[in-house]
Amino acid sequence: MAWIDRRPGVRPRPSLGRRLDLAARASFPATTTVLLMLLLEAPLGITGQAALQPAVVLGCIWFWSLHRPRCVPPPVVFLIGLILDLLAYLPFGVGTLTVLSCHGIAVALRRFLLPHGFAIVWLSFVPIAISAAILMWLLVMLLTFRLLSLAPAFFQAIVTIAVFPALAVPLGVADRHITDLERL
Repeated sequence: MAWIDRRPGVRPRPSLGRRLDLAARASFPATTTVLLMLLLEAPLGITGQAALQPAVVLGCIWFWSLHRPRCVPPPVVFLIGLILDLLAYLPFGVGTLTVLSCHGIAVALRRFLLPHGFAIVWLSFVPIAISAAILMWLLVMLLTFRLLSLAPAFFQAIVTIAVFPALAVPLGVADRHITDLERL
């Protein structure tokens, strides 16, 4: 609900169009994350395209959990994690646990990170991306009963760290202009 709607006073009931607009604005973070995941399923011919999917999802979840935590509550993050598991051909629960962990850390650090700006947010995302890549590597190894090389986990971490600034710029513009419920 928009900030202006929470002020005391007598107001007419919001119209259907206003309620649909508020719902669309509130669902924008989750919708963009899922659409980016589906876009990365297309045969784009990018080298290492399979590593982009978890990187984009982690970057989106980190960004939206910091800036709009009410728009990406844990049940929505859980569903995004399940979709990641399905689209990235991961064992069930690997992407879900990783994305939920990233979301929880972002929400916990939100009050500290947001006042400091993009550089601190990105630097704080670096250990999260490395930990997420190692967690995914460990979980895949445990669930498939195979010993896997650590090189893909390092590649995944590097791709995730490198993709975040490219995601943060358009998501930041969208955060200021599209999902800003107070600017109605």
